[in-house]
Parts: sequence; structure tokens; C-alpha cells
Amino acid sequence: MQEGKRQKQVAGLIQEEVNDIFRRLGMSMMDGGMVSVSSVKVTPDLLEARIYLSLFQVSDQKATLKKIAEREWEIKRELATRVGRQLRRMPELRFFLDDTLDYVFKMENIFDQIKKDDEELNEEKKEQGTKNKEQGTENGEGNNE
Repeated sequence: MQEGKRQKQVAGLIQEEVNDIFRRLGMSMMDGGMVSVSSVKVTPDLLEARIYLSLFQVSDQKATLKKIAEREWEIKRELATRVGRQLRRMPELRFFLDDTLDYVFKMENIFDQIKKDDEELNEEKKEQGTKNKEQGTENGEGNNE
């Protein structure tokens, strides 16, 4: 189902504000890594916001996500003071790991491996072709006398 205009507006507003809240509360740098909001999806009734977080160079992503979820009330309270006049009801916040970046790296590694395998296969074919030509000239097949 496609998102409506209002859903997109609210999602964009929440994404911007939560990113700023993370910076303000010192949550943008956690566990030796960086935390940022990669996207926000809001339900059609605007009562739930699914916040997808990108965690860069964080040692334990699940533990970091748990720490953020434990401070959900604090984040929601701050968000309510910022956007309360623009929304009738404050949506429930749900935090999720955004594994898109991991997926991209995994796919890049697969493509690199395929490319490497193709290059090795082509090299083997060239070597085999060179050997066949050399054997053909040794047997006199290449000479038309």
C-alpha cells in the first residue's frame, strides 16, 4: 500500500526531529559508533511510527537498540514538545535496526566474488586455448605443406 501525503509529511518531520533529539541527548554517538535515523514509516492512522536506525561501527547493535528503546519515553516526551502542535496525538515510537547497509555490503561482496570467479575462468580458458594452439603446431596440423 502506498503512503499518503500526510503520512510522508509526518514521517519526514519525525525523522528530522528524532535525529536532532539524538544529537541533543548525546545518543548520536553510542558504544563507539554512530547512530542515525535512516527512515521513518508511519501507519495510516498516524498512531505508530516505525523508526529505522542505522548503526555505524557499533560493537553490539542489539544492545545499542535496547538502550535506545529503554529511553523511548524520554525521546517521545522531547518529540511531543517539538511537534505536539502539529499532531493531534503523539504516535507510539518503535525502533528497528535498518540492515539495508549490511545487505548492500553483502551484495557487493557477492558481486566481487562473481567477478573474480569470471576473471579466473576466462584466464583458464585463455591458457587452455594457448596450449591447444601450441599442441596443434607441434603435431604439424598448423602447417599446410
